[in-house]
Amino acid sequence: GVNKLAKFIQIMSKSTTSASGQALWGKMPKANAELFALTYGSLVTELIRDYDDHVKINEELERIGHSIGVRCVDEFLSKTEITGVQIPPCQSLRDTADVIAKIGFRMFLGASCEVASFAPDGKSFSLYLYDNPLAIFVELPSMNDGEGNSSGGGADLSKLSYSEVYCGVIRGALEQVNLRVECSFVRDVLMGEEVNEIRVELREVMADGAGDDYKEE
Repeated sequence: GVNKLAKFIQIMSKSTTSASGQALWGKMPKANAELFALTYGSLVTELIRDYDDHVKINEELERIGHSIGVRCVDEFLSKTEITGVQIPPCQSLRDTADVIAKIGFRMFLGASCEVASFAPDGKSFSLYLYDNPLAIFVELPSMNDGEGNSSGGGADLSKLSYSEVYCGVIRGALEQVNLRVECSFVRDVLMGEEVNEIRVELREVMADGAGDDYKEE
């Protein structure tokens, strides 16, 4: 069969990514935004009940996101084919980052983010998410207000990476196209930052088929 990476590359130009993302979002079934946020909040609440360590909760959110991400590429490819939306080819990590930010986030969440802070070697970048649909009803205790830990000595919620699921989704999706990455939430509006920033670092291209800019010198 056709290698997923080859097909992914064939259907990806920065000139049309935003328009393509909007077109795909328009064709996706919609969930009520408030219900979506509350459902995710219920998931996080369950994890807080199950684990008394914020590190473990963050790991579980990332793991859940990874399971979602490995299915997102097939959904992405299917929807672009069915709807006839044309997405120009990705030949480098910069192109891939643009597709994640302008198409992936828009298609699945109705939100877009900006790509910034590319490393000089072109192997890592940041995604700036200004509107986080998962966190519209959420307020976490600050590290200074003394309320981070539950009364029973449970997880320190001031260190909870509430939207860590995004990191897992990105890692899982890119894994499906043979790119092994590490993702981390480095800035979080819920922690008092001005923007949500996800850092993505390319660790390995796991198979041939990527553009020349992906390959090691």
